[in-house]
Amino acid sequence: MTTSDVAWPRPAGPLELRLPTRELVEQVLVWRNRPEVTRWLLRTEVEPEAFTKTWLDGIDDPLDHSAIAVLDGEVVGTGSLWITDAMGQTHGDPAEYVRAEAGIGYGVAPHHAGRGFATEIARALIDLAVDELGAHRVTAGCYADNIASWKVMERLGMRREQHGVRDSWHAELGWIDGYTYAILADEWRERRVAERTAAN
Repeated sequence: MTTSDVAWPRPAGPLELRLPTRELVEQVLVWRNRPEVTRWLLRTEVEPEAFTKTWLDGIDDPLDHSAIAVLDGEVVGTGSLWITDAMGQTHGDPAEYVRAEAGIGYGVAPHHAGRGFATEIARALIDLAVDELGAHRVTAGCYADNIASWKVMERLGMRREQHGVRDSWHAELGWIDGYTYAILADEWRERRVAERTAAN
């Protein structure tokens, strides 16, 4: 499935996820290089034109389904979703493991932090990965000290599958621990059924 096969824009709680445009990316750049944003990112400060090109080029990439989160016309965050191959034996049926895994990432403008927007963005990305892109499994990772990020993953029922001891380099802190989280498509579907049942 390509980005053009996915319906855009799409809801993410009170937010709307939209494909990037130059104007939307310019709004992201207002806060993207601030220290409180870059502190826990692997790709820290970005060059504006290169950053914009990367986002716009991703629209036509069949493995990239990233979007920009908007609330009442204002950009409040970003969501990244990429499709990869799962691990699989080469003599098996490649249809089983090729493009079977999705990775997600999310970011929120500093002045909108603490409002649950990262959770809404991540939830919508997992929905997209499982329901429309056919991912067998969705993963996400972060520095262990990035408490806000891994709390989003745990809030959504993702399982901490790896605690890497000093496996992640941080420019200010040196070697620090990293976490990897994941959830299977079946687990995600079961969780949503349980949530709907509880709501009724």
